[in-house]
Amino acid sequence: MIESFNEQDVSYVIVGGLACVLHGHARLTVDVDFIVRLDTDNALKAVNALIGLGYRSRAPVEPKEFADPKRREAWIREKGMTVLSFYNPGDPVVAVDLFVDYPVAYDLLLKRSEMKDLGGVQARVCSLDDLIAMKRRVGRPRDLEDVRILETIRSEQKKHS
Repeated sequence: MIESFNEQDVSYVIVGGLACVLHGHARLTVDVDFIVRLDTDNALKAVNALIGLGYRSRAPVEPKEFADPKRREAWIREKGMTVLSFYNPGDPVVAVDLFVDYPVAYDLLLKRSEMKDLGGVQARVCSLDDLIAMKRRVGRPRDLEDVRILETIRSEQKKHS
């Protein structure tokens, strides 16, 4: 999916559990969380890339409506939605979540993000500082444990730089 996003020129940043792993925190995750630029064209490119890979929306909504800011606002207001989740019936192991609103200003998130090499595929990953801040804000026990470990990783990185 990252390769497809890159090929379709989708503006995205990986956040969540996979970002934790890519920053050196060995933890299990079963989904890939993306914050995509939410302008209509980019949002539609992201959804079309997922549909092209066989992904379907978990929610009973038309996934292409993700590109419509008014529909996303309605989902937030009426359903309490924070992400639009996708699954692939042919590969049920990995789910994909697209944030329906920005938890952090997108331009700043993108500017501070890093490119990581995933076996020959370049992936844009949120910065360690942004990841820690987002996890702290959510505040679930799992997120707070991630924060503790990610802060240790950040501390070790600072020692060696």
